[in-house]
Amino acid sequence: MIRLLDPGPQTTIQDLGRFGQLRYGIPPSGPVDRLAFVLANRLVGNPDGAAALECTLIGPGFEVDGPGAIAVTGADMPVTVDGREAPGWTTLVLRPGDVVKLGPARVGVRSYIAFSGGLDVPSVMGSRSTYLRGRLGGLEGRALRKEDRLRVFAAPMPRPRRVARRAVPAYGSEPTIRVVLGPQADRFTRAGVGALLGNAYEMLPQSDRMGARLSGERITHSRGHDIISDGIALGAIQVPGDGQPIILLVDRQSTGGYTKVATVCSFDIGRVGQVRPGQSLRFRAVTVDEAHRLLREADAVLETGFREEIA
Repeated sequence: MIRLLDPGPQTTIQDLGRFGQLRYGIPPSGPVDRLAFVLANRLVGNPDGAAALECTLIGPGFEVDGPGAIAVTGADMPVTVDGREAPGWTTLVLRPGDVVKLGPARVGVRSYIAFSGGLDVPSVMGSRSTYLRGRLGGLEGRALRKEDRLRVFAAPMPRPRRVARRAVPAYGSEPTIRVVLGPQADRFTRAGVGALLGNAYEMLPQSDRMGARLSGERITHSRGHDIISDGIALGAIQVPGDGQPIILLVDRQSTGGYTKVATVCSFDIGRVGQVRPGQSLRFRAVTVDEAHRLLREADAVLETGFREEIA
């Protein structure tokens, strides 16, 4: 059992997502930064999809009532255990009564806390993920509050490990996000597509788990910005009439009637979700074949990211 002493501004329970429900208007949810989430679970010996915490900008403080292990990955939030500084991207062994605190993110937006065994909350429509707008999943469909108590499934103590440095993403620099043009790239002028690929776009404070709202050079349409509503893929870049792009994320709507100039490759979604308001990102177009190759490379890093072990 863990007891929340300070929940942070938005801490939710997530697993890898709620699939097969978009036809009913229910998004998959799950972690915005899938790579960091999966690495956290692997550090504590869990299946990739075990329920864990996603923390936004400032992490929580909590107390554990029994022995276990946790791992903190994602945004660079300072971690302390009973007041002692502890590293991220590493298995941390806890004793009964230990108090863990995560401070404000120095770099990045979202951190992940995995617990050995995984969080024990009811599965809703096949997932423990919290969908805040729909008020379902997680703990009563909401962000965590002070004095909430969460059960953790029993599990053996994992072997302490750490993530190899080469597998830890760099969240501080202006990222270049790889995209595949389309599905409605033909509805934009050549100058509009050139603006998308040739300029930096700033992350706006209105961004959330539904979509990353950006501001920058106007992306001009050639035949209007409205289309007959169609399905929204993860990473779709909608461009409404004002010419400012919106990247649709894990809590996105199921359909939309704005033209979509490009789609962010799956392996770069997490990087989008770690760009802070006021920081910028850039886009680079790749072919479908190149995207497949880059995905294989990203999967290979994930599979071989634990070669360094703690003595």
